Amino acid sequence: MELISGPTPRRTLEGNMKTTSSAATRVPFWLRWLIPAVLVLAWLAIAGVGGPTFGRLSEVSSNDQASFLPAGAEATEAADWQAKFRDSKEIPAVIVVESDSAFTPAQLREAAALKGKLEALQAGSTVIGPIPSEDAKAVQFVVPIDSSAEVKTVVKELRNAVQASAPAGMQTFVTGPAGLTADLVSAFAGIDGILLLVALGAVFLILLIVYRSLLLPVMVLFTSVFALCAAILLVFGMAKAGWIQLNGQSQGILSILVIGAATDYALLYVARFREALTHTTNRTAAAVTAWKAAWEPILASGATVIIALLCLLFSDLNSNKALGPVAAAGILCALFAALTLLPALMALLGRAAFWPFRPKLLPETDREPELVTGLEGQKGLWRATGSLVSRRPRTVWVASVLLLLVAATGLLQLKANGVAQTDVILTASNAVDGQDALGRHFDAGSGSPAVIVADEAKAQDVLAKLKTSDGVGDAYLLAEGGAPVITGAPAAPGAPAAPGAPAAPAAPGAPAAPATRDGKVLINATLNHAADSAEAENAVVSLRQDLKKIDAGVLVGGVTATALDTNTTAQRDLVTIIPVVLGVILVILMLLLRSVLAPVLLVASVVLSYAAATGVSAFVFNNVFGFPGADATVPLFGFVFLVALGVDYNIFLMSRVREESLKHGTRAGILRGLVVTGGVITSAGVVLAATFAALGVIPIMFLVQLAFIVAFGVLLDTVLVRSLLVPALAYDIGPRLWWPGKLGRPGSGAAARDGARATLSAENPKADPAENEAAGVR
Repeated sequence: MELISGPTPRRTLEGNMKTTSSAATRVPFWLRWLIPAVLVLAWLAIAGVGGPTFGRLSEVSSNDQASFLPAGAEATEAADWQAKFRDSKEIPAVIVVESDSAFTPAQLREAAALKGKLEALQAGSTVIGPIPSEDAKAVQFVVPIDSSAEVKTVVKELRNAVQASAPAGMQTFVTGPAGLTADLVSAFAGIDGILLLVALGAVFLILLIVYRSLLLPVMVLFTSVFALCAAILLVFGMAKAGWIQLNGQSQGILSILVIGAATDYALLYVARFREALTHTTNRTAAAVTAWKAAWEPILASGATVIIALLCLLFSDLNSNKALGPVAAAGILCALFAALTLLPALMALLGRAAFWPFRPKLLPETDREPELVTGLEGQKGLWRATGSLVSRRPRTVWVASVLLLLVAATGLLQLKANGVAQTDVILTASNAVDGQDALGRHFDAGSGSPAVIVADEAKAQDVLAKLKTSDGVGDAYLLAEGGAPVITGAPAAPGAPAAPGAPAAPAAPGAPAAPATRDGKVLINATLNHAADSAEAENAVVSLRQDLKKIDAGVLVGGVTATALDTNTTAQRDLVTIIPVVLGVILVILMLLLRSVLAPVLLVASVVLSYAAATGVSAFVFNNVFGFPGADATVPLFGFVFLVALGVDYNIFLMSRVREESLKHGTRAGILRGLVVTGGVITSAGVVLAATFAALGVIPIMFLVQLAFIVAFGVLLDTVLVRSLLVPALAYDIGPRLWWPGKLGRPGSGAAARDGARATLSAENPKADPAENEAAGVR
């Protein structure tokens, strides 16, 4: 053991161990060096394994929208029947060759020669085409791609082959579900590198400004990055084992959430560590003191966020279910890193971590007085904020509520009913341009038909109804191998031929009988509207209603039906999950604060903050960014993150307020809690907002919208709700805030102060009760 000259502890009214400078403290070697070193080495080992795993997440990730749906969705049931008719699961790529003028016969022959080159790529089953358009300005091919292959790679090969072989001067596009999927995957490619660099860079700059230290921001970022490595390792294992279904959006959110949460928890610990260093020269003792003060609020807030995120398991969408455990695993790793790795680093570095502005040991005369109103000994912005709250509490909280209510009116402008897949990608996309070209010359739903599963006995009646339905360009039964059953000319004069179907009676040898499985047949219906459009979804809704009158067991699936069922399920999830999350958080806060009234008010403040943030976001999306709408999951994810993280800051604030209220009474405790935690919570909010804003670098509408909602919402919560609304409302209510707990009973605050005063007088006979009373607590 080492003998360290250090201050002698002295008990104050606060119950803390304050120090003088006349004695010595013995710190065991294992506590001073061994345990911190072992913890750092253990985390280095975790990072060494988890870091390389980051690049392997794509091996266990899927962005197939059909796999997100529950097994009971109609589109899922239709897809299961489709699988019975095919040896492999395929996704169609639609190739469009477009000219400014009508194709000449020579150009048509040159375009037709593309079929052989496309078949040579062996991307999937039979290539369908060439199919000329009615205006003779475009030719279409449909290339089924085996979904077990790397779709992005196959689409790239198709684009290269078509561009190299198409007639000179013509534009070529690879679109359809395969083309859009490939471009979506390319947009998500930024998750692995750019997103992480932007988030870490933003956090480093903010920490540099907050701490004015070069070393401390690096230590905090080490903690965050090592936590991310552990989270990646855990998530990869869960996905590999088949426990969760990982996708690109979950992967991006994981990185942001872990970096932001770990940094937030680190800020709370560093604040306590810095405070402890002003009372002792012993870095190990300061690290232990800070850990004892910080572990409870960090653990409580982390556990609350984890439980709130796990509420996503109640979702019917598999993509939402996956995000719950993925994000919860990230928070768990952030929690452990902040409570193990960072304290170990601080114990090893001590004051050096804050260089060049190292905290100094405060002389006794500079330390806080034993009895305060909550603001004595404080200065700067947070003293002014506390003074405002104490002078006009009701004015402050009423004005704050009114401002939030005005902002919340923007919710009426939120259009979260889903968006077309062509609108999801915000950068230049060959597939999106190809979809526009397809709509100019063919039925816009070409290559992505609605798929109907009908009873064999009622197939002709269903087919006849389809051909006369609004929004349907053509319909045909499918034979073995997926070829269309040709019975004659197109249903309507002038209508373009179905993919693979001639515009005249069938040639000799063409399939004349549909394929059957267990008494069912497949029918393809080409829609007049783009498969990802709202008009196409409306057509599918009408088809489901009309066809069930003919065949009660009919199923309508396909790309459009999948998107429709996804949006419907997401909207249903919003109604189901929000009450569950609020209920869980309310119970946790009641247990933590030992009160009923305070948790109810805190949850209400968080909900109001979410409504205001979403309202402002809706206004910005519609009038600034010009977005056509929002994905149906955006409000749900925004709610879960804002409510969970908002409660996070509530716990940081109110746990300190309760701690101070036990010593000084409720109102003084509120002011002390506000002043002491104000800078930490605001810094944490800015860091978290910056990390979520980094999601905006990925050109996916869903992530850009989520980034804005959460970033703006966190700033609103930390600057207005947590700094003004909650403290002012709590101050106005007073001790009744803790009802029905002991702190809420009449006289409990006075009793606590009297007991503390008696303790102080017994230990320090020189203390003047009259002076203490003059500085008394409200």
